[in-house]
Amino acid sequence: MDLVLLEKALLGLFAAVTLAIVVSKLCGKRFKLPPGPTPVPIFGNWLQVGDDLNHRLLTDMARRFGEIFHLLMGVRDLVVVSSPDLAREVLHAQGVEFGSRTRNVVLDIFTDKGQDMVFTVYGDHWRKMRRIMTVPFFTNKVVQQNRAGWEEEARLVVEELKTNPTAATEGVVIRRRLQLMMYNDMYRIMFDKRFDSVDDPLFNKLKAINFERSRLSQSFEFNYGDFIPILRPFLRRYLNKCKEVKDHRLQLFHEHFVAQRKKMMEEKGSKMELECAIDHILDAERKGEINYDNVLYIVENINVAALETTLWSIEWGIAELVNNPEIQRKLGAELDAVLGRDQITEPDLQRLPYLQAVVKETLRYRMAIPLLVPHMNLNHAKLGGYDIPGESKILVNAWWLANNPAHWRKPEEFRPERFLEEEAKVEASGNDFRYLPFGAGRRSCPGIILALPIIGITLGRLVQNFELLPPPGQAKIDTTEKAGQFSLQIMKHSTVVCKPRVF
Repeated sequence: MDLVLLEKALLGLFAAVTLAIVVSKLCGKRFKLPPGPTPVPIFGNWLQVGDDLNHRLLTDMARRFGEIFHLLMGVRDLVVVSSPDLAREVLHAQGVEFGSRTRNVVLDIFTDKGQDMVFTVYGDHWRKMRRIMTVPFFTNKVVQQNRAGWEEEARLVVEELKTNPTAATEGVVIRRRLQLMMYNDMYRIMFDKRFDSVDDPLFNKLKAINFERSRLSQSFEFNYGDFIPILRPFLRRYLNKCKEVKDHRLQLFHEHFVAQRKKMMEEKGSKMELECAIDHILDAERKGEINYDNVLYIVENINVAALETTLWSIEWGIAELVNNPEIQRKLGAELDAVLGRDQITEPDLQRLPYLQAVVKETLRYRMAIPLLVPHMNLNHAKLGGYDIPGESKILVNAWWLANNPAHWRKPEEFRPERFLEEEAKVEASGNDFRYLPFGAGRRSCPGIILALPIIGITLGRLVQNFELLPPPGQAKIDTTEKAGQFSLQIMKHSTVVCKPRVF
């Protein structure tokens, strides 16, 4: 009986929404929308396009419909831009108009409808959260205070690989150890804590629950219920799982990390020095600038944005160095010539232009966030001569901007030399709208100041100490892509032979 009632309710909703759309089209204002495939009632372009809105699919559509096109995904307007000029409009010239974030049914759960910084709408809350996060995380002072820790974590990775007899022969899945390194890099900044080994129980709890959060939020599986609300009842089990994971993660952050520092702060009062990032954030809570939920959602953002994206980029960089041995040899020669037997440190990065070029090329060719984090215009706007309905989801196809042969010479090649030759003036900070690995403008990723030195130190130390090779019997390692809602990861975590170099 319940199923019959549900079926009737869905049919009634379907008819009501269809009627509303027809009336709206007949009576409403006519917009000059960007080109795109012709939508059908209720479903829009969903049946034609599907759920998997990855960067390569949207690149193919840009070739067909142009540098700006429109999709009606159920009830959601989606606009995709794929030219430097239009990217400049969205991210910079009209940065206020397009400065909000569109969310979805899953991210609404994981961020409590934008209580964090990354997915909140543009306005006072975002400005406050950005200001509170900047001092403890995103300044040169933070880099200088923490670089010795990053260098120490990279040294430990090298030592463990050298003492692992399998690493030099059969190879190891190096990502597993680098994941521990990244957690220690960021947890030192956040909580002045680190994990001793990959077997640490708390580390494994965090790793598992963060993986589940990433899997659920990066999947395209839930798009149909986000696009078409009348189908949302079929997502109930999926969304309940998201709620369980969200509650479990926040409880874990609270019990094992935040509550300890909060108690210490309450006991010491004004005498307590602000030593790590969470101290600064809890101090803002104590002053009434944010609430305790905001504190936990800042921790949630760092566990996703800072940890995962940097790890993906390091993994891609290693894969490309393995598959391009001549580039690896050239990088090793630069490191030897400039540093000799001294291990690379953060200040050395400025003296290593080829290493910088390898990092830039990794971020171009294998962009960790290929569509950036989606933008949204709260109100009706104009873009490229077209009308953009209010609350449209705006995607900037940054991967295509950086891999379009109309703008780059031989973009299909992994060639770091381009950043020493024809593209020598291009930086990852967004000074050129063909190359936006961290976005640009108001909503650009502030984590660039942490990511670039960590990637450079890690790749540099590995190439200084090892010849990185594919496993026995393989000419190359598999670089098949795994795209998600916001991510571009390597499909298979590669086994890499780490053969110690002889100086």
